[in-house]
Amino acid sequence: MRIRILWPAGQTTATLRATPTTEALWNALPIASTANTWGDEVYFGTPVSVPREDGAQQVVEPGTVAFWTDGDSLALPYGPTPISRDGECRLASPCNVLGALDGDSQVLRTVRPGDPIRVERA
Repeated sequence: MRIRILWPAGQTTATLRATPTTEALWNALPIASTANTWGDEVYFGTPVSVPREDGAQQVVEPGTVAFWTDGDSLALPYGPTPISRDGECRLASPCNVLGALDGDSQVLRTVRPGDPIRVERA
């Protein structure tokens, strides 16, 4: 499954693997939200609410598409967050890993807090 994420200054696509959270997100698309940033991470609320899955991770690779169950949000890290150690991508808490961005995750640097953000099927 592929999704497209759009904001005023850019867009990217991501490939998602089959997980219960991915299925719930897919069924809710398209969604519109408002971007937030936390260090080098973009996150935004969704209408999806799911439990934390086995295998949830707190430290992930840049460009990971994660679902933050504590905030019903998609989390898109592209670099260190305020709680990272040694440059890692450390999320606020363990998140369900859904997949990865298809291109360079640094495109997320153009997302500004408060930007409208849309996720749709690609």
